[in-house]
Amino acid sequence: MNIPFLDLKRLNAAHDEAIRAGIERVLASGWYILGAEVEAFEREFAAYCEVKHCIGVADGLDALSLTLRALGIGPGDEVLVPSNTFIATWLAVSSVGAIPVPVEPRPGTHNMDPERIEDAVTARTKAIMPVHLYGQPCEMEAINAVAQRHGLKVVEDAAQAHGARWQGRRAGSLGIAAGFSFYPGKNLGALGDGGAVTTNDDTLAAKLRLLRNYGSTQKYRHEVQGVNSRLDEIQAAVLRAKLSALDADNVARARVAAWYDEALTGADVIRPVVAPGAEPVWHLYVIRTPRRAAVQAALTAAGIGHLVHYPLACHQQPAYAALAWPSLPIAEAFQHEVLSLPMAPYLTRDDVFRVAEVVRSVG
Repeated sequence: MNIPFLDLKRLNAAHDEAIRAGIERVLASGWYILGAEVEAFEREFAAYCEVKHCIGVADGLDALSLTLRALGIGPGDEVLVPSNTFIATWLAVSSVGAIPVPVEPRPGTHNMDPERIEDAVTARTKAIMPVHLYGQPCEMEAINAVAQRHGLKVVEDAAQAHGARWQGRRAGSLGIAAGFSFYPGKNLGALGDGGAVTTNDDTLAAKLRLLRNYGSTQKYRHEVQGVNSRLDEIQAAVLRAKLSALDADNVARARVAAWYDEALTGADVIRPVVAPGAEPVWHLYVIRTPRRAAVQAALTAAGIGHLVHYPLACHQQPAYAALAWPSLPIAEAFQHEVLSLPMAPYLTRDDVFRVAEVVRSVG
């Protein structure tokens, strides 16, 4: 029996009845943009993240870029970002005319190393954008301490961390704002694109609501040059249907991760390291091995899905080739070693041990 990397149909089947009921509500309402479902989801997700405000937007990239814009970050400014992340983090910075400045991660957690941040700060630095990579929250107390010393804003990229906690506090409540993605494969995923910003800052929330809707709070009156970036009513209904099960799904993911840890103990691979104080939600389970190609070949032959997150570091992408970058040896090593194994709340212990057996078979 094959084990796909992720089966979205199976993932959503557990919520089928609630999803269909939510979609029916939208169809029956006759209201499809910024209506009752979005308003309700914003209230519910804000409460879940333990913050005052949630602002639904079109996708995770917009969540980050609109937040930077609302904070007044623009051309000539610098934003510290991880050297190893999905390119959306960097694109958000570039979209407002600012410059992404990469900071290397801790090799164990793969998250931005707080001890390296201070050396990257310059007179032009305006913000830090830590990414809770693979669902593990960053060491936010240390990151916030650096930000406070230098008067910097902290914007969490929480696109992979729905429900994660750092020192007991939810991801999404650990900086001035956080950007979430609801891409279908996320722990809380829609049936298409979607995103949101969470914040406790009233002024920032008001600016974001203005920016996402053509710069308007009153029809045909536009206070600023905004954009069209609104979470869809149907997607909001889908997210509401799945939100109530998110914690249970995350517990199931943690159980799968524990099985992987057990099954891969003693194997010649590097397993994920969880920082003290972190409560990951295991969006991905990522190992490292210098024999990645051989492991991939064995997994493929066994009918087991896998992916590489990410095969080319952001500073080596053609999109950023025009800029001069320093050597980033950790990110550059990761791109040749990281391998994501199947991770989903529906996986069984037998599934996990079968995957691990194939990984261990590569001498």
